Amino acid sequence: MVFCGRKKVINYSAIEENVRLNKTIIKLKSEIDKFRLPPLILCEVTSITDKGAVVKLPNGNKFLVTISAPLIGKLKPGDSVLSEQKSLNIVAKAGQKRKFDVEKFVRIEKPEVNWETIGGLSDQIREIKEVIELPLKNPQLFKDVGIIPPKGVLLYGYSGTGKTILAKAIAASTNSTFIEVVGSELVQKFIGDGAKLVKDIFKLAKERSPSIIFIDELDAIASERTNNGTSGEKEVQRTLMQLLAEIDGFSSLGDVKIIGATNRFDILDPAIVRPGRLDRLIEVPLPNKEARAEIFKIHSKNMKLNKVNYSEIDKLLDGFSGADIKALCTEAGYFAIRQKRKHVKHEDFSLAVDKLTNTEIESNHNIGMVG
Repeated sequence: MVFCGRKKVINYSAIEENVRLNKTIIKLKSEIDKFRLPPLILCEVTSITDKGAVVKLPNGNKFLVTISAPLIGKLKPGDSVLSEQKSLNIVAKAGQKRKFDVEKFVRIEKPEVNWETIGGLSDQIREIKEVIELPLKNPQLFKDVGIIPPKGVLLYGYSGTGKTILAKAIAASTNSTFIEVVGSELVQKFIGDGAKLVKDIFKLAKERSPSIIFIDELDAIASERTNNGTSGEKEVQRTLMQLLAEIDGFSSLGDVKIIGATNRFDILDPAIVRPGRLDRLIEVPLPNKEARAEIFKIHSKNMKLNKVNYSEIDKLLDGFSGADIKALCTEAGYFAIRQKRKHVKHEDFSLAVDKLTNTEIESNHNIGMVG
């Protein structure tokens, strides 16, 4: 404010600046007060009693605590709440119980794999069609006969033999949602989390039916149970129990089918393959000579081949899986690219076989050294 003679001149800019600074001070004091507040514990309400509520801490311990007046009658089992650190009294509601974002743990897609891209597995294709495709496309047939179709299948065999592509192809042929999860992803850190994740995956599958749940590396959670007493082993067993309960559940799976895959069939728990669960067992073996020829034809059909004698190449492919043959075609193509050629010669495949074979031998040697 400035006096000029008898007139009073007001400096509005200074007043505005003063107001702005006061607001800033109030805001900073509020932030400091927040830092001074004691931390609260996030708990889950398990039950409500006439004396208060039973809450479960993140470590699994449970306590009977009191509820602040504004929250009385507003809580229910499953709610997440904030409790004081010392007394554990409930002071605020944090929302619904923690749920997994299932889509972070699974891969959901509508595969476009067709049967023509699979070679050497005609028997396996026929079996998986009978178990998965037929009940989804023609359920009335089973009603007429008076039988209940299998709930799922177990694909077992060496790595790279085509278990995953079989599952994707059957999902594509039935126009089903394909939900892929790796068995190790179902093993969670905290008690009960793995079982909760399994439950949510089946719920998601029912919401998006017809759907196929594909569990790769099933042995990670379904290996034969032991009594070693470790907490980790117990948590894996809880997850397996939930998986078995979902398959057997009181509510029908409807248009949800389950496909498990493993290359360690020998260590699976008998409970997972008993009748009524994954009781249809389909072995996916290493390809024989005729199957290797089919697979090679599929993966080399778009390649420009020049004087390639496959019969000579096949003599070197004994023990190769379908994935190995696909890698063989890719490596042969790289040899051609390095020499700036647009066609692939017989020598490229020979060099590719040598490279893949030597890599496998070196890998096995390193594993042996580590062991």
